Amino acid sequence: MAMLLHAKCLQRLAIPGPLRVLYKDYRTATPQNFSNYESMKQDFKLEIPEHFNFAKDVLDQWSSVEKAGGRLSNPAFWWIDGNGGEVRWGFEELGSLSRKFANILTEACSLQRGDRVMVILPKIPEWWLANVACLRTGTVLIPGTTQLTQKDILYRLQSSKAKCIITDDALAPAVDAVAAKCENLTSKLIVSQHSREGWGNLKEMMRHASDNHTCVNTRHNEMMAIYFTSGTTGHPKMIGHTHSSFGLGLSVNGRFWLDLTDSDVMWNTSDTGWAKCAWSSVFSPWIQGACVFAHYLPRFEQTSILQTLSKFPITVFCSAPTAYRMLVQNDTISYKFKSLKHCVSAGEPINPEVMEQWRRKTGLDIYEGYGQTETVLICGNFKGMKIKPGSMGKPSPAFDVKILDENGAILPPGKEGDIGVQVLPERPFGLFTHYVDNPSKTASTLRGNYYITGDRGYMDEDGYFWFVARSDDVILSSGYRIGPFEVESALIEHPSIAESAVVSSPDPVRGEVVKAFIVLNPDYKSHDQEQLKKEIQEHVKKTTAPYKYPRKVGSLASPAFVQCFGKGLAICFFLFKMTSPLKHAIQKVPNRTNDNRQ
Repeated sequence: MAMLLHAKCLQRLAIPGPLRVLYKDYRTATPQNFSNYESMKQDFKLEIPEHFNFAKDVLDQWSSVEKAGGRLSNPAFWWIDGNGGEVRWGFEELGSLSRKFANILTEACSLQRGDRVMVILPKIPEWWLANVACLRTGTVLIPGTTQLTQKDILYRLQSSKAKCIITDDALAPAVDAVAAKCENLTSKLIVSQHSREGWGNLKEMMRHASDNHTCVNTRHNEMMAIYFTSGTTGHPKMIGHTHSSFGLGLSVNGRFWLDLTDSDVMWNTSDTGWAKCAWSSVFSPWIQGACVFAHYLPRFEQTSILQTLSKFPITVFCSAPTAYRMLVQNDTISYKFKSLKHCVSAGEPINPEVMEQWRRKTGLDIYEGYGQTETVLICGNFKGMKIKPGSMGKPSPAFDVKILDENGAILPPGKEGDIGVQVLPERPFGLFTHYVDNPSKTASTLRGNYYITGDRGYMDEDGYFWFVARSDDVILSSGYRIGPFEVESALIEHPSIAESAVVSSPDPVRGEVVKAFIVLNPDYKSHDQEQLKKEIQEHVKKTTAPYKYPRKVGSLASPAFVQCFGKGLAICFFLFKMTSPLKHAIQKVPNRTNDNRQ
């Protein structure tokens, strides 16, 4: 019976089929897994079993298919370090290594089902093993970007009540500096060639661990992972996902948007700290039996990206719009992407001009998708659809998506409103459960029968959705979500700053960047302003994650003006004073009125 359930899961999640020729006309690219959008939307059904575990019900089943010779020689995981180092695992080896890791978590770390594990690692193979090991043990994975500072790590460890942390040499000192303040933290694992006092050395432990491990029989609605995400006010919120919300829900991404089969090689460049990495570097490809390709690449380098796409048989590429904006600025004539046949993008709006430039240079279109840390794919451009550059496409099969007014009424085509997903009477399985330990925030996302995404948009007469702006002040820069409160909190700690206000500012490469308006304390008015600006920027980089620092810094009105009239009016005063005409001033504050697609 169990094997039958596993077989049904695989049958529903993946539809292997022969590769078809991709037409050079991007508007008529032939899908591998479905006929057309209408049939995909109408026919999609996914039964949710009472018990589900991605490691057992998907990865181990692909391992069985692999052993039986039913899968091509494509690796399950393929990693390069850019200096000649390379790792290739089939599903069988991935299973064996992850079971060893699972035994380390349960035996050496004494972790039990439901305990929380924070993982802060760069793009190294151990990050993927940690993901699968947490699945096998029923422990809750909490990913974090390697750009986190000591203060960020302390907040996350205390808020999540994590019992174990896994990191490398770069961040171990920061963890040690705050560990005494984290009463729940009992285990620390380090990925290193050297030993460190108080830490278990993962590489050494893996050499001696047994691969005999029985996967926990998790219920589909058990907590699987927690993701931290920035908001307008306060510290980052914790988003809870279950074994089914991502483990089954992301079948929509892998099967339809990415259109993967077990012969594909999928490369996604997302940071390991973000849900997008789970989307396109773990669940979506492996649901379909595809190969997950990974490049260590600590920083985005256009030449390295282009060389990798040219050298390796990557068939599907996913990156943020910022990456595409940078790539099209390069001369791509000398690069031949012989294997590449499908390109997708998500995380922020992508400019139609960039899409056109990429198509001219590669012959391929960029299929934009829209979703959130809280969801799987909400809307997307799918193969076989007519693409309207600038649109985020049509609703995915997972959701019923509408444009709503402030009372929850559905708006007609052409009318701007809040983007909502229907959650009543039946809640979709590809949606987060709640904001952990924050019931008021969870409740605030509901309006009638709909979950409100926090994004504004409209639907046209053809059913295509168009993003307009965030309905809050969250800044989307190079695919990163940045809350103004976090930056303002870092700024105010600098002795030169009496008051600050942070907004989004348009940027041709990053889409948006952080702009800080500041009021200096009187003692700093005579300082070299350019030098002080650099000091303030460096201060923010060290106080919070570096990607949050203000790339633009302006001066507010006097402290007395701010005290009397408030920051909002002071910003407006500054904009009217420094810019002309009014339209230019308003464009300085996107998320409210500025459409970054234009």
